[in-house]
Amino acid sequence: MSTPPSVVPGFHAVVPAGGAGTRLWPLSRAGHPKFLLDLTGSGRTLLQATVDRLLPLTGTGGVLVVTGTRHADAVAAQLPELGADDVLAEPSPRDSMAAIGLAAAVLLERHGEDVVLGSFAADHVIDGTEAFEQTVREGVVAARAGNVVTIGIAATGPSTAFGYVRSGAPLGLAGAPTVTRAAGFTEKPDAVTATAYLATGEYRWNAGMFIVKARVLLDHLATQLPALAAGLQEIAAAWDGPDRGEVLDRVWPGLTKIAIDHAIAEPVAAAGGVAVVPGDFTWDDIGDFDSLAQLLPVDTLGDEGLVLRIDADGAFVVPGTGRTVSVVGLADAVVVDTPDALLVTTRAHAQSVKGAVDAWRAREREDLL
Repeated sequence: MSTPPSVVPGFHAVVPAGGAGTRLWPLSRAGHPKFLLDLTGSGRTLLQATVDRLLPLTGTGGVLVVTGTRHADAVAAQLPELGADDVLAEPSPRDSMAAIGLAAAVLLERHGEDVVLGSFAADHVIDGTEAFEQTVREGVVAARAGNVVTIGIAATGPSTAFGYVRSGAPLGLAGAPTVTRAAGFTEKPDAVTATAYLATGEYRWNAGMFIVKARVLLDHLATQLPALAAGLQEIAAAWDGPDRGEVLDRVWPGLTKIAIDHAIAEPVAAAGGVAVVPGDFTWDDIGDFDSLAQLLPVDTLGDEGLVLRIDADGAFVVPGTGRTVSVVGLADAVVVDTPDALLVTTRAHAQSVKGAVDAWRAREREDLL
């Protein structure tokens, strides 16, 4: 069987599928988080859409999904095109570095020193297939040159919901003409700072997408957090053998819980080892109901004539129980009606929904989470 021309040789995609999407509660729950939901009305869940756009670049068998044991069966059911070995189940959440590092170590064991991985979260929405594929291709070229590569998204405005990456001097790589050195990362800034960033033309949104040789990633991790690197490689060495369970039970609980941004991206960027490939496609991480409302036309999520808006421009309503919802005189309201929980807020307060989840947890209402 010939290899499709779009496939990038030696490239594998890693899809971390974790988190509870608490800012999209009560649609997203710990037991059925946002990556398992069709939030865009496309007929495909966010996870399925992510794998759909990666398979043309990796080919069959080129995608690994890393998820919790709680969600492994649901992930496998949604992705019948993946094999049983393509879903790596974590015993407990240890944040993105452990998830991506485990995948890197398993890929190294299975495919050798030259394997390049790209990490793409399961719950992002991307529009612009051709631009996305070109960005990944350039990123792979830069990764093969030894860089940790991050994709910098063209900002559509001075968002305070995203981190930023600053682009430096061009690397001058043949086959990756747009790639630059990363001059540094910044956490979510205030509006004034974000506006100043964009005025320079040097900053892009940091979408948390990384492309890197598996060996390079693990070598950096061994320098920054040697115990974490050693633990992941011990687990990976046993992953495809009979001792996986024993090694996982013994090693996994002691692994450092840290995000890849803090473990690798920031310190390696400070040492000049991170590159930025510009992504000029539409991207959103659907971080809250305000961003979801901006993505969707009115009457998308099960509306079907159940919602009445009077003097309520911009009101976002999800009538998830089938009963009618009337919003009167509340512009930019958010109403999410589910069988066991009702959320009423505003788009301006969408980032604060996580506080409701925390408060219900404090009341020991685990049934709502």
